[in-house]
Amino acid sequence: MAKHVYFFGGGKAEGSAQMRNLLGGKGCDLAEMTNLGIPVPPGFTITTEACVEYFNRERRYPDGLWDEVRTNLGRLESAINLRFGDPERPLLVSVRSGARVSMPGMMDTVLNLGLTDQTAIGLARRTRNPRFAWDCYRRFITMFGDVVLGIPRQAFEHLLDETKARARVKTDAEVPADALQDLVARDRALVEEKTGRVFPQDPLEQLRLAIDAVFNSWNNPRAVTYRKIHGIPHDWGTAVTVMAMVFGNLGDNSGTGVAFTRDPATGEKRFFGEFLVNAQGEDVVAGIRTPELITALEKRAPKVYDELVKIKDRLERHYRDMQDIEFTVQDGTLYLLQTRAGKRTAAAAVKIAVDMAAHEELIDRETALLRVDPRVLNQLLHPVFDATDKARAISKGRLLAKGLPAAPGAAVGRVVFEADRAVEWAKGGQKVILVRSETSPEDVAGMYAAEGILTSRGGLTSHAAVVARGMGKCCVVGAGDVYVDEESRAFQAGRTIVREGDIVSLDGDTGEVILEAIRLIPPSISGELQVFLKWADEIRTLGVRANADTPEDARKARQFGAEGIGLVRTEHMFFQAERIPIVREMIMAADTAARRKAVDRLLPFQREDFIGIFRAMDGLPVTIRLLDPPLHEFLPRFTDLLEEHTRLDALGINPARVKELEEVMAKVRVLQEFNPMLGHRGCRLGITFPEIYEMQVRAIMEAACAVAREGVTVEPEIMIPLTGTVGEMNLTYEMSKTAADAVIFETGVKVKYLIGTMIEVPRAALVADQIAREAEFFSFGTNDLTQMTFGYSRDDVGKFLPYYLDRGLVPADPFSVLDQEGVGELVRIGIERGRKTRPSLKVGICGEHGGEPASVEFCHRVGMTYVSCSPFMLPIARLAAAHARIKEQRSREVTNA
Repeated sequence: MAKHVYFFGGGKAEGSAQMRNLLGGKGCDLAEMTNLGIPVPPGFTITTEACVEYFNRERRYPDGLWDEVRTNLGRLESAINLRFGDPERPLLVSVRSGARVSMPGMMDTVLNLGLTDQTAIGLARRTRNPRFAWDCYRRFITMFGDVVLGIPRQAFEHLLDETKARARVKTDAEVPADALQDLVARDRALVEEKTGRVFPQDPLEQLRLAIDAVFNSWNNPRAVTYRKIHGIPHDWGTAVTVMAMVFGNLGDNSGTGVAFTRDPATGEKRFFGEFLVNAQGEDVVAGIRTPELITALEKRAPKVYDELVKIKDRLERHYRDMQDIEFTVQDGTLYLLQTRAGKRTAAAAVKIAVDMAAHEELIDRETALLRVDPRVLNQLLHPVFDATDKARAISKGRLLAKGLPAAPGAAVGRVVFEADRAVEWAKGGQKVILVRSETSPEDVAGMYAAEGILTSRGGLTSHAAVVARGMGKCCVVGAGDVYVDEESRAFQAGRTIVREGDIVSLDGDTGEVILEAIRLIPPSISGELQVFLKWADEIRTLGVRANADTPEDARKARQFGAEGIGLVRTEHMFFQAERIPIVREMIMAADTAARRKAVDRLLPFQREDFIGIFRAMDGLPVTIRLLDPPLHEFLPRFTDLLEEHTRLDALGINPARVKELEEVMAKVRVLQEFNPMLGHRGCRLGITFPEIYEMQVRAIMEAACAVAREGVTVEPEIMIPLTGTVGEMNLTYEMSKTAADAVIFETGVKVKYLIGTMIEVPRAALVADQIAREAEFFSFGTNDLTQMTFGYSRDDVGKFLPYYLDRGLVPADPFSVLDQEGVGELVRIGIERGRKTRPSLKVGICGEHGGEPASVEFCHRVGMTYVSCSPFMLPIARLAAAHARIKEQRSREVTNA
């Protein structure tokens, strides 16, 4: 029969820190501290395996578990010389949760368990402190009633408030013993009223019910949500630790506190924490009384403080990490109730890692890098809200809606509903938030001018999301509770109407929309971060590039450590005011000659764009994708054209404009498609209108030759989008090569270039060996590849994906985290087959997955050359790539050992 309970106490424990998966974080660290000789109250831990089996057996204990609990309870009685349920010498225990990773506050705890009417009297007599005994009993009934019996805590708090009012005192600590005894009677009556049963008077029944409740708290809504947010598996279960109570509420020589071995906000090496005199641990967390700084303990109890400092230093050296410790002082004696790796801000995480590796030599650089989750680096690269100010606004009911957090950071500004107006207001010095039902390429200028973007529709790889991340703009998409009325220039969320000019705040990390200006805290890139990322660069083997469409983006990418540009989207260059009329002239052209005439007028603009990017990326490769979206995206919306036409026709004015509108509307109708994402776009567009791709290739190469004459080292990579067949690749390759070689011949400047393709159609991955005969590099466009593999429209997926995630039908949003099982398998096949034909094939990824840590790790494992992502995600990708290399090396060492 499996062992389900592990004892600790008397300076010796059956567990250790290496048993985290079995004993949970709390249980294994209590065992470890016991083995280190640190003063810890004795107790025992019920394993996570017992919890998993409890759920598998439909909430019944594993065979023999209760017998093990009873046996270890006896050991606990012997260790502390008290007896469970004994009216003369009662043993009280705490029952606490403890998963293998810290989930602070997400699961349940019960303190002071074992108190009954009889043991409360015995406790009062033994301690000669009736007030203490009745205070413990009322606390226990409140916690047990809430956690175990499901009675809202507020009902008990209401009775406590009435008791304080009658006693004419302000704080819990001032309530006299007789008032507390009366409160216990009223609490018990409340339990009987709500449950129809008297409060349990058998301590063993209390213990069993509390263990059940802690097991069950693994699946309470807040714990489930926390696990979803942090990617914690739902099948781990929680351990349960039963530990002898020590009391911080015995009087003025007792107390309780929580402390960190370093400042968790800044990482500064200083003792940081708070404590309360004459209190239990819940009082510190609940904020019932204002705690004192930990340094004040030195004056109150210098010996206790000195001992605590020695222990915290010892624990930090032992674990080689910042610790979050919970302690209680009982009648002048110190006890440690918990230690764990402390939660910290991104800035603190980086500083602590660098200090411990570079200055204190507690850990090596690889361990330092693994200490920081790549995702938290977002906090260092975007402005964030002042947490206190945000909490105040939400408490006042100013939270309007919650959408998908598409691009991190925080933004405050006045609401506008049109891109042109956003540009206009921004030029006038206004900070604006662009609000749209959804964005299109025409909105790019407005998006760039805005502080943040809010859409009521769309997913995490919608146009708004992708472009905002590239710009480093805060963005919230898919806010389904927001109804946008662009005509009235207002949006409605619930019963609140927000009009143009009203101020809102967007939190790109949580998706919250708040009707108030929340104070912003600017980001700061510290010297420690630069050092830290340099370490990552020295270890990783996976290259890191950026997606950038302008010279400014390219310069920003280089500042953030880009080793090249993995994606330049040429279509974004067409939407500038002086270019869009020429693009529309090209689309409206009646024949090839007219179309070529318009295309030739666009060439100088494109050439200048590329010159700026090549200069910014001197010495580094630049991958430029030829035109990809369908042509109708460059034309006005049909509804806008129809509205203007109807108005002019009704008034009988401006017949020339009416005729022009009719021609444009006819062209829009012709270009309209039932499914544009699978329609006339990508290489299909370049094949049917070759003059477009020929112009773009010529612009690329003319720019490359021009900067090469200046002494710039240029490495252009011409990328054909949406290739699905060998015939498409062969034709577009020859077309591009002919145009490129013609420019080299004309200019007399030799520039090395590559022609490759995006692998974003599943078929292309399967015939990659044939495509690689011509393609000199592959770049996986995993946004479209995911869309086509799953058959999900990425702009409509929000209608059903939340349900899929809630029910576990998919482990994560596949547009945010690469689906390694399906899409990833196509990627692996594509790489293997492509390199069979061309062993030196350069392979990258340029979808939004290029900056997501788990996806980056996959890219490392399958042997990609580089990942490419938005400039602001580069530090995340650099660290994730280093993590992937370190994990691979350590796994290999374990295998070879």
